[in-house]
Amino acid sequence: MSFSSKLVDLLKTDPRFVDDDGELVPAAVQDHAWKIDHNLVRLLLADADIKAKFFNEIEGHWVFNVNTFIDYIAQKNFLDNSYTRFKNKIGLTIGGKFLQERGEVALVWPYKDAVFEGGQTKEEEKRKEIFFNEVLAYDEINRLLDPKALTGFARYTPEGKQPVTGFKRDENGFIRENLIIKGNNLLVLHSLKHQFREQVKLIYIDPPYNTGNDSFGYNDNFNHATWLTFMKNRLDVSKEMLREDGVIFISLDDSESHYCKLLMDEIYGRENFICTIIWNSKYTISNDAKYVSYQHENILFYAKNKNAFQIGLLERTKEQDASYHNNDNDPKGPWKATPLHAKSGKEENNYTINFPNGSQWTPPRGRFPRYTKEKLLKIYNEGGLYFNKNGGIDKKTYLSEVKKGITVGSVWNYEEVGHTHGNNEELAAILGKGAFNNPKGTILLKKIMRVANISNNDIVLDYHAGSGTTASAVIELNKEINLEGVRFILCEQMNYVDSVTIERVRKVMEQNNEGDFIYFELMAFVDSFMERIQAAVSSDELLQIWKEMSANSFLNWYVNPRIPEEAVNDFIAIGKEENGIENQKKLLAKMLDKNQLYVNLSEIDDVTYKMSDADKALNKAFYGDAFNG
Repeated sequence: MSFSSKLVDLLKTDPRFVDDDGELVPAAVQDHAWKIDHNLVRLLLADADIKAKFFNEIEGHWVFNVNTFIDYIAQKNFLDNSYTRFKNKIGLTIGGKFLQERGEVALVWPYKDAVFEGGQTKEEEKRKEIFFNEVLAYDEINRLLDPKALTGFARYTPEGKQPVTGFKRDENGFIRENLIIKGNNLLVLHSLKHQFREQVKLIYIDPPYNTGNDSFGYNDNFNHATWLTFMKNRLDVSKEMLREDGVIFISLDDSESHYCKLLMDEIYGRENFICTIIWNSKYTISNDAKYVSYQHENILFYAKNKNAFQIGLLERTKEQDASYHNNDNDPKGPWKATPLHAKSGKEENNYTINFPNGSQWTPPRGRFPRYTKEKLLKIYNEGGLYFNKNGGIDKKTYLSEVKKGITVGSVWNYEEVGHTHGNNEELAAILGKGAFNNPKGTILLKKIMRVANISNNDIVLDYHAGSGTTASAVIELNKEINLEGVRFILCEQMNYVDSVTIERVRKVMEQNNEGDFIYFELMAFVDSFMERIQAAVSSDELLQIWKEMSANSFLNWYVNPRIPEEAVNDFIAIGKEENGIENQKKLLAKMLDKNQLYVNLSEIDDVTYKMSDADKALNKAFYGDAFNG
């Protein structure tokens, strides 16, 4: 018998430490241990081995080492039984400790440490996407997150589409190209991280909002948990690509933004939270709203390391500068008058001052000096005071002394950054109406980039690219403020990447005569089965797909490769039930081996995949040293 088993059996002899099913309750044991419960101490002293581990002998006395004892029983693997393994699997422990033993606030959900591959292929707007893929435990993954083979290379310029002959790199060997990549964004990020680790200055994402009508509605039991797993997987890997002075902005509504805030606190650290920006995104009230007509969205704003990040200032407007004048021809330039007094202070600090020009100043009743008498006299001697005709005295605040920009606020009104209706019109002017619903606007993204303090040669990453607003904003900002070499990396796995994302960015480049980008795709393999599953309309079609998956060894490792007749009959029976076709599709999606969705980089020489020599050369050029492992 192992030491842990012996300890468990001993503790179970005390009825205070077991539940109704006879299972040990570690939290109850720990509670009594903290109190140095005499009966618990006697129990532990009764066994020689246990006594030797948790007690120290000091001059003939045995002293209970309570910290050692509690740490031992708080281990995730202390109770190695099916009950505990189940709690571990569904996420009731974090970092090797049960939740009751952790002091911090933690966001926990079932399968937190698993992976949601999340294939999106349905060609509709974001809120109607269907995710057929299930949450995968790590023991189901052996190749899923390896770098993927790339194909379909093309360079787009204002002059048109051209072949790709290589990748531009900077003096340090880092790729400096605009990229648009089609493929599952989790797998794209794991493929990109080898080339772009700590190279990205800004991440902006506009993920599915999980409103109840979108991507994650298929799984009623784990709707919210699935969304959190989906987000966590991608946030974890994308953080690796962010520079130390980099930042991330996440657009969400109230459905999940508060949970995402806690998730981001865990991933980025609560100390690196900057603010939640409120975007007043609608200018009308929806009178048909059941409860409240939402007119805003939330944008979570985090730094990778707040101490390393320097926030950008916004441009001053003509209206803000209009209050500065120079009626007295002051050689220091335009100025505006500001009072010498303040609302707060201490009565004992009040004073009266007589200036050399004969003027006298004392703060008004209920007000207090803004400066010490010595400081105020110094300002006078430097010509920084204005004496008006009515005897009033003010300090001159010079335009040349104010910050070169404006500190950003936390509420962004639609008058300054646009609204949903205007964003739809902006895209319609480029691609026509109905091309994509509710895109973000370039005005909003350009403000985010200014606040992120984007400068020459920075990289902006958006792995929920949608209509390509982020790329359009990069192109326009480069031209507007004469930036050099700011690059974008977009990832989109929906089929509209050709008709919407690429087409929009291409037309914006033409309009601005600015930029170019390289497009490529993750090389799909079993992914074609997922598309066929989604497109199927009958049980017969789905049954045929199952047979092909089995014949070609595309089933998950735990699925029986044989197709017993009784299983076929059960499958057909499912199809005759309510929502039967959809349930059959979900079952086939679970049976499909997700490790084979895309071709791994390490297997591009396999004749099965028929990759061209040109594509092999471009894979080698893109991955560099990673190509050879």
